[in-house]
Amino acid sequence: MRADKRKKLEAVGFTIGTSSEFLGLSSIEAELIDIRLSLARELRALREAQNVTQAQLADRIGSSQSRVAKMEAGDPSVSIDAMFKSLVSLGASRKQLSKAIAA
Repeated sequence: MRADKRKKLEAVGFTIGTSSEFLGLSSIEAELIDIRLSLARELRALREAQNVTQAQLADRIGSSQSRVAKMEAGDPSVSIDAMFKSLVSLGASRKQLSKAIAA
């Protein structure tokens, strides 16, 4: 945010902070959310690069298309294990997984 805009907002009583502060997330919770979103982005990118549909990926992993859509959206109801399983089924290497988490 631009400094001048921040000053104006603070002058009229707004508090500026991070989404983690607003939601009251611990540093651990915020880190896990970042990891989940990085994995979701990698999953979608890898799937699309291989011209695989969500339904085709779902068949590979024994799941449903809607579950794959939730994975790609970073939905918290989907386990990180399921995201890893999907990535590995698309041929992701440990190096790729590590890079996705570090992003």
